[in-house]
Formats: sequence, structure tokens, C-alpha cells
Amino acid sequence: MKLLHYNMYQKLKYTFAVCLLLTSLIANAQVTIQSPYSKFGVGNIKGSLLPQFRAMGGISTAVGRSTFFNNINVQNPAAYATIISTTLDMGMTGGYTELKNSSLKETSFNASLSHVALAFPIRSKSGITKSAISVGILPYSQLGYDFRNSVKIGATSENQKSVDYKYTGEGGLTKAYIGYGRQFGDHLRLGVNFEYLFGNLIENRSTEYQNDPGSLASRIQDKNSIGGINFSYGAQYEFRIDNKTNLVLGYSGSSNSPLNSTRDRYVTQYTLSNGSENPALDTLEKVEDNKSNLKLPLIHNFGIALQKNDKWLIGLDYRMGKWSELSIGNVNQNLQDTYGFSVGGQFVPDYSSINNYFKRVEYRLGFQYDKTYIQMNNQDIKQMAITFGLGLPLSAYERGVFYKMNLTAELGKRGNINNGLLQERYINFHVAFTLNDARWFQRFKFD
Repeated sequence: MKLLHYNMYQKLKYTFAVCLLLTSLIANAQVTIQSPYSKFGVGNIKGSLLPQFRAMGGISTAVGRSTFFNNINVQNPAAYATIISTTLDMGMTGGYTELKNSSLKETSFNASLSHVALAFPIRSKSGITKSAISVGILPYSQLGYDFRNSVKIGATSENQKSVDYKYTGEGGLTKAYIGYGRQFGDHLRLGVNFEYLFGNLIENRSTEYQNDPGSLASRIQDKNSIGGINFSYGAQYEFRIDNKTNLVLGYSGSSNSPLNSTRDRYVTQYTLSNGSENPALDTLEKVEDNKSNLKLPLIHNFGIALQKNDKWLIGLDYRMGKWSELSIGNVNQNLQDTYGFSVGGQFVPDYSSINNYFKRVEYRLGFQYDKTYIQMNNQDIKQMAITFGLGLPLSAYERGVFYKMNLTAELGKRGNINNGLLQERYINFHVAFTLNDARWFQRFKFD
């Protein structure tokens, strides 16, 4: 008995040490994305999706557990109620981006840790599992851009000067959450996430005179430190068509909670030497600890999924967000309402196959389309992607413990080059390792 308790304690200590380390790394990671469209709002919204759901186009609202293996569905906390084994999920992401307009093109690559999530079931005295708790941390938005606009000023060609207007930004918001999901009766599941959103949004606007050593350059830096509580919630209702086939209807949403915001602004002047920036000569304006708030929009997700347990799953999600209501410091950000849809699914030839490994692999495919909250030159900026992935079972080191590696790729684009706009093409890769252990937090009985 002491040995069992010691083993469980060792697992808990190891798991929470890893979670704490990854939490620190994710929270302090430097965002290295290069996306001019992240300049708007709070950056590029990432969504609360782990790689196994991204591979299916992002369907998640009506997805519970379709095989014996457990996955953590952060997007709809009602799905926590389907978890019957302690589940740990952690991963990383990388992306290759191509930016182009009608005349120029450039590429960039970035990679970072993406998430860590833990869920464990709550068993009744009779051993029945109808609820579960999940905790984790993952990105909410990413801000990262660096571009310039070069113009000529002056009345005549003799006194014209070349001026660079430079725009840079970095940072983003991170979401840490604790959630609970429970099943009521045989069909209904409800859940809620309590979330803490935090991070920094740092933006710079610089004016530099090229080939004019005596001129002064200037910069405006705005730093917005954000932190506050938000809520997301969800429901799923399951219709049983036969012993193995189910139809699930789902809904999830996110509240329009106000978050605390502390804004700093610095306006400085400096000179350039051989194209390099010298230390600031003067600070023209300095405003610190300006307290305000950031009010998030209401977001709604609707989904339907049809599944044959341990075999296949297909689903459709529709989402919309009132981003036109986003305000920072009580100033509306002039964004557009969003909407989008995802369609996708997965197929397992034979999860119990012994002689053929590839029959136990989960094959996933999907498509997603979104009208983003950005409008430029009277054109809505739209985003679409084809997604696919694999769920690769790994060997277990002891009975009741299962591992899986989830690989996902997203091939997509945002915007277009019409009317002087910019187009982003991207390939995102996601890798996650998922562990299921049926014996953690297990009640042991002795005669």
C-alpha cells in the first residue's frame, strides 16, 4: 500500500514539475511570428484547439470521446465529462510563412512550445466516472510584425528627403485555465472554464530620415500589459442511434469580460549612424501606469458530429464573434464581426489490430474558412486552410498506460494581393504527445 501511494506521488511530482516548467516557458516565450495582420486588435487569435482537433479543420464543439483513447477538448469544457483516464497533453508548433504583394515577397519561420494540459476524472464511490477537471495553459493571441513604408517628401526634387515610417510589434496573450465538465443523465453534458488571460502587447511607430545625418528620428512606443478573468462554457447533447453510433449536438461560448489593462507610452528622439540607431537623446513624452480595461467580445460556437465509436467521426462547426465590440481603454478598435466554419473528421481502420500498426493509426482531415475581424481598403480579410494529421499510437510501458503522438499540418492563406493588399501563405506544423493512465488517482481497495 505504501509502495502504491509512493508511485502515485512520484507520478504527480514529475507531472506537475513538467507542467510548471512548460508553463514558465510558454508564458515568457518571445513571440516570433511575422504577420502584418496581427497589428489589429489583440493579434492573431489562436483558438483553444489542441493539434488533434486542428487536424480535423478545427471541429470540436460537438466532439467528445470517439475511441477508447482520451483527448482534452479545451474548446468545449462539456467534453471533459467523457474523460475516463488521467490525460496529459503537451506539444510544440512551428510555421513557415510567405508574405507577398504585387511586387515583393519574403519568407519567415518560427517555432515555439504551444501548450500543456492535464485532465483527470472524478470517480464516485461506486467507481462510475461522470465528471472531470482539466487545467492547462496555451496561447490566446500572437502579435508579431515588422514592416516599413518609404516615401519622398519635399516640394521639389532638389529638397526631397527619403523618409521611412517603420512599424513593429511583439507579444501576445496567454490563457491559463481550470475547467470542470459533468454528465447529467445519459445524454446531456455541461462544462465551464475559468480562465486567466495575461500578456503584453508592445507596438512601435518610428519616423526615420534616410541619408540625412543631421536629422532627428522619433519613435512612439505603446506597451499594454493585460490581465484578467474570463469564462467559457459549453454543452453537448448526445443521441444514440445504435450501440456504437452517436449523433452529438454541441454549443460553446466565451463571455465578454473586461480585463485589466495598464498602458505605458514613451515618445523619444534619436539619431542614426550608418543606418544604426544611437541611444535616445530625449524623451518627449512619458506616461506610465495608465489604468484602463480591455473588453473582449461575445463568441459563439455551434457544432454537430456523427461518430461510430472506435471507427470514424465526421463533424461540422460554425462560429461567430462580436469583435466589433472590442474596446481597449474604452476606445472601440473599429474591427468587424467574424464568422467561419470547419468541416472534418477522422478514421481508424482497426484500433485493436495486432499485426498491422497502420490500422491502429487515426487519420484526420479537415477544412476551415473564416472572415476575420480585419477590413482594409473596403475588403474583408478572409482566411482558409486545408488540414490533415495522424494520431500515432506509441508503446505502453505498463498495463493501463497509453501514449500517442499527434501530428498536424495546416496549409492556408490569409488575405489577397488585390487592391494593394498583402497575402500570407502559411504551413503550420503541430506536434503533441498525449498520455492516458487509467491508474492515476485510482481508489485502491484492500481486504
